[in-house]
Amino acid sequence: MKKDNKKVIYWLLTGCILIFIMVVVGGITRLTHSGLSISNYKLISGTIPPMNAVEWQEAFDLYKQYPEYQKLNNQFTLEDFKDIYFWEWLHRVIGRFIGLVFLIPFLYFLITKQLSKSTLKKAIVLLCLGSFQGFLGWYMVKSGLVDNPDVSHYRLAAHLTTAFITFAYTFWVALDLMFPDKKAINNAFRNLIRWGLFIVIVQIIYGAFVAGLDAGFMHNHWPMMSEGKFMHETVYTEQTPTYKNFIEGKSGVQFVHRILAFVVVGFILAIYYKSKKLALTNYQSKGLNLLVVILGFQFLLGVFTILLQVPVWLGVAHQVGAFFLLSAMTFTLHRFSK
Repeated sequence: MKKDNKKVIYWLLTGCILIFIMVVVGGITRLTHSGLSISNYKLISGTIPPMNAVEWQEAFDLYKQYPEYQKLNNQFTLEDFKDIYFWEWLHRVIGRFIGLVFLIPFLYFLITKQLSKSTLKKAIVLLCLGSFQGFLGWYMVKSGLVDNPDVSHYRLAAHLTTAFITFAYTFWVALDLMFPDKKAINNAFRNLIRWGLFIVIVQIIYGAFVAGLDAGFMHNHWPMMSEGKFMHETVYTEQTPTYKNFIEGKSGVQFVHRILAFVVVGFILAIYYKSKKLALTNYQSKGLNLLVVILGFQFLLGVFTILLQVPVWLGVAHQVGAFFLLSAMTFTLHRFSK
């Protein structure tokens, strides 16, 4: 039996699509402030939402015991609660479904010996990443159930970044199977793209910081942070010691996210123009062109997200743009690495 056949590739790409859907729903969950609506974790029974009036009231009464209701949403009716409950429930159900989609086919391919030794090792890494991502989701929610009615932005960033990395690695493994032939590579140019990918990931982390701190709802001007000021004074005065402004201060975190946007643009454009001196394959050229196009859209989405004070649809679109940018970076790096 041929190992690493098309079925394995389709399995991996299906996982990529599901992770994408998970990220979209996760973004909506965050922007609608729905993430703390379910305060307990039940792996099996938690897949079934409340089915009658009694169960809904029990779920609502449980929500009332935690800080988000007591400090922020004590005016909520049962109907208000149902709205935020839906997004968090859907987010968790999709997470469980992704786990099954990865695990069951993996066991089938393992039993029928359709995985090469190399792909088997990579698949085990994927399963570990998926399990760790589930743990981080629980760990993140837990941080918002104690005193502060909001999750830790550090834990949110870890949860979101791990989702992006899990996707990128899944996509990479699929690309390994889709393009099995190796070729000579330009190490210097490959390393340049690696640095570009690293900077994109750092920018994604800071995007999560902005989301976790609700920092996008302030300084809604561009390119200045406020009228006539490229750097608002609160960037370096909000927190003490000073360095905390850039990892915990709303103004400081937003400022870093703004600056990194220009760094990402500069770095990817440098990659694109340097590639013109190389003899490119068809897929290398397509990857670079797609990368620049997505970069332009993502930059514009970021600008309008700030100017319009983060409407839900635009905030989700900006997160989706980051997802596609990471996808294009991963594809381009793969084509210059293998």
